[in-house]
Amino acid sequence: MIRVLIVEDEKPISDLLDMTLTAAGYACDCVFTGTAAADAVGQRRYDLILLDVMLPGADGFELMEYFAPLEIPVIFITARGSVHDRVKGLRLGADDYIVKPFEIAELLARVETVLRRYHKTEKLITIGDVRVDTQSRVVTRAGQPVSLTAKEYSLLMLFLQNQNIALFRETIYERVWECDYMGDSRTVDLHVQRLRKKLGWQDRITAVYKVGYRLEADT
Repeated sequence: MIRVLIVEDEKPISDLLDMTLTAAGYACDCVFTGTAAADAVGQRRYDLILLDVMLPGADGFELMEYFAPLEIPVIFITARGSVHDRVKGLRLGADDYIVKPFEIAELLARVETVLRRYHKTEKLITIGDVRVDTQSRVVTRAGQPVSLTAKEYSLLMLFLQNQNIALFRETIYERVWECDYMGDSRTVDLHVQRLRKKLGWQDRITAVYKVGYRLEADT
């Protein structure tokens, strides 16, 4: 399982990150100071670090200089959003820089992108009798191959990356179709309906009133 270290001194944000990433299938450890972060990395191997800048003990930029030689992917998540700070973080070796407040779906997409860059993504994802090989893009249900269109596969991956999270229709449309949402939900609804039928997920992909859809995954 991919293990993520969350370095964030604001507990509500730390809890949100922990809950979100755990629901998405990651194992998380949380620390609240720069010193604790350095200690944690010395005691355990991590696949990704989510790092705040303003921390007690040692700030995120100082920690980045310590983490860089370890070749652990790092994403800054901070309220410091000036161009100077973003450039500084990236030049120190961070793989991405996210400014608070952030959207959960975007955060998960950026995490997945960085992990994929380091070849650290889970190659096999299993929910119930459905199995997805993300490397070969082969989907099976009860051992039998399932034929998905390119959009259906993208929709499936979006749900898998956001398990137990309600996704707005506009978010789904913009992420899967890669263009602005025009207010017509029929395209999204039709593709969700077809995906449900092909995977036998009529009860697993649930409609969320006035929002969109959520993939109910076992926790």
